Amino acid sequence: MTPQAKAVPGARLLNPTDHTLIMIDFQSQMAFATKSIDASLLRTNAALVANSAAGFGVSTILTTVAEKSFSGPMFSEVTDPFPGKRLLDRTSMNTWEDAPVIAEVNALGKSRIVLAGLWTSVCIVGPALSALEQGFEVFVITDACGDVSNEAHERAVTRMVQAGAQPMTSLQYLLELQRDWARGETYEMTTGVARKFGGAYGLGVTYAKTMFGASEGH
Repeated sequence: MTPQAKAVPGARLLNPTDHTLIMIDFQSQMAFATKSIDASLLRTNAALVANSAAGFGVSTILTTVAEKSFSGPMFSEVTDPFPGKRLLDRTSMNTWEDAPVIAEVNALGKSRIVLAGLWTSVCIVGPALSALEQGFEVFVITDACGDVSNEAHERAVTRMVQAGAQPMTSLQYLLELQRDWARGETYEMTTGVARKFGGAYGLGVTYAKTMFGASEGH
């Protein structure tokens, strides 16, 4: 029997209200040893994710490890979009083993978890595998993660995908939340975030708007 197409989004796509974003250990000490992605690109991608989440009102948790004693402050690119937001500091490498973080996850009450942070093979694998085992649907923004080597990052991503996690990118995250250029209430915010943090795509948006006054979907 031929399936009947419908002009509706698939249930597997993310929307701003169906998930909790957890941004993990974007801190100086962790970044120093990150070699799988250039530090400036990592900061840009982290900013893209944080600004996307803040702009769409996504339930977001920011967590650090040993902030005062060892790992240092969280990237301002991650904290600036969430002024006044409390950072949940941990001792555990696995965020999912930290009681205050889990209390916040349960209070937010979302069945989908989106992860980004440092390092992929430790601080992302831990909560990804733990959340999957407890019945959550897990997404990992792989270009907003990094590790001590390409091998470490890639093996971690493979391990999570094999366990059922769904990989995505930072720009994909932004555009999946917008998904329709006719959504005027978030159009300017989305294109603004893309122009500032979206690399070559953002340059293209700037060019089109400056040269032609272009506006997608209008």
